[in-house]
Amino acid sequence: MKTYLVTGANRGIGLEYCRQLQQRGDEVIALCRTSSADLDALGVQIKTHVDITSDTSMTDLVQHLDGQSIDGVIHNAGILERVTLEDLDIESIRRQYEVNAIGPLRLTHALLPNLHSGAKVVLMTSRMGSIGDNTSGSSYGYRMSKVALCMAGKSLAHDLKSKGVAVAILHPGLVQTRMTRFNPQGITPMQSVQGLLARIDQLNLDNTGTFWHANGEILPW
Repeated sequence: MKTYLVTGANRGIGLEYCRQLQQRGDEVIALCRTSSADLDALGVQIKTHVDITSDTSMTDLVQHLDGQSIDGVIHNAGILERVTLEDLDIESIRRQYEVNAIGPLRLTHALLPNLHSGAKVVLMTSRMGSIGDNTSGSSYGYRMSKVALCMAGKSLAHDLKSKGVAVAILHPGLVQTRMTRFNPQGITPMQSVQGLLARIDQLNLDNTGTFWHANGEILPW
């Protein structure tokens, strides 16, 4: 049995991660700002009032964990605010950077004492964070923050390798969640997380820092 810590765990992909990890026998520590009835029903360990943009919240989380060893950190929490060139909202861009890019780095740093050799760090990014795959433009805050997250993941892969910790940079696919307005063309959270967990399970120090689609495709930077 392994212990996984999942951020943004109260709904969508985060909730499905918690469900599937628990079903296969892993221990789950679910982090969120506010829990949900669906998360409560799983019976996993839940830590609420977690704000990945707050140093104080990170200190509180570390104290709560009290040195507990973590086998996997899944940085799932994120926000999508649509910013166009015509309606350029600089504060929105800053907010998305804080949550989507800086937040996971802040949390990983806080959890360094909890990560042992063989542990894994998983960054949930997006294909929209691929420069090579950008064929439609716009979405400035989201795209820019996810590119930054990909770069953070690549650096973490190098910096954590000597510690024996591997890093995955993952795109979940187009998934039917509130963030995508339940796009009917998307796959279900269950299908997405099945693929994501397969990528996490195959993650090791030889393929650390890879930018994967949930289906196993290696994506362009």
